[in-house]
Amino acid sequence: MAPAPYVASRTTSTQVFKPDIFAGKVLFCTGGGSGICRAMTEAMMRHGCKSAIVGRKIDRLTKAAQELTETTGQPCIPAQADVRDPKALAQAVKTTVEKFGRIDFVICGAAGNFLAPISGLSENAFRTVMEIDTMGTYNTIKATIMHVRKAKGAYVHVSATLHHNGTPFQAHVSAAKAGVDALSAVLAVEEGPHGVRSNVIAPGPIGGTEGMDRLSVRGSDSKQRSMMVPAGRMGDVEDIANAAVFFFSDAASYITGQVLLVDGGWEHLRTMSLPYPEAVLDPESVRKYIKPRM
Repeated sequence: MAPAPYVASRTTSTQVFKPDIFAGKVLFCTGGGSGICRAMTEAMMRHGCKSAIVGRKIDRLTKAAQELTETTGQPCIPAQADVRDPKALAQAVKTTVEKFGRIDFVICGAAGNFLAPISGLSENAFRTVMEIDTMGTYNTIKATIMHVRKAKGAYVHVSATLHHNGTPFQAHVSAAKAGVDALSAVLAVEEGPHGVRSNVIAPGPIGGTEGMDRLSVRGSDSKQRSMMVPAGRMGDVEDIANAAVFFFSDAASYITGQVLLVDGGWEHLRTMSLPYPEAVLDPESVRKYIKPRM
């Protein structure tokens, strides 16, 4: 019998970094009301950062902000805005600066996704994902750049690994995230002389998130998926949060314009989760495996 594979340990940033490394700093996070972005915000706050979380649903934001404040002891405010609306984002930035006096760090994390083949993907659906992910990132940069430049701060953009290899049913998000990667690289070059850094975190499959629930195959075995990850387990939101803390910390002061895959090595072994080529030849034949509507 083969020996049991090694399973990477789980840790929190507070076990590695000092608790006050972001004292006096302010984070502006789009998509911060839930999932990966909320976890990143919480990690930053555990190290002394004040935060504003941005999203469309004010009830969800308000609840999340209250919980984050109670959990970390640092102030967090909700700032309602759709990242597709530059005026709304400008107001969210204004609210943040009026409350905290500055913006040092920005997480561009608002995103949208679903499964659909190109042949069945409407122009409106494609445009919507591009507007949320790519245009939303651009709009967020435009709304915050002067504040981040003044603070000699940094950006972290949430991307994906889907576009690194062709991923069926993911044309829209693949194009959108490729655009996010490109924007970050240009931002790093243009704003580096002003003291601003920009990097990308590209998560692999992260368990317990809305994105994973939307994109995972119904009935798939999570234990079997974990066996296909060299690190021995599925990703956790804390893994992404740790990467964000590192990128924003002074330990990464010489790192900019990079894309960091946080996936336990999954990209090197990933295979189609749906039968190929059957799935692309007859999308209807795999509908039963897909949780949301294609």
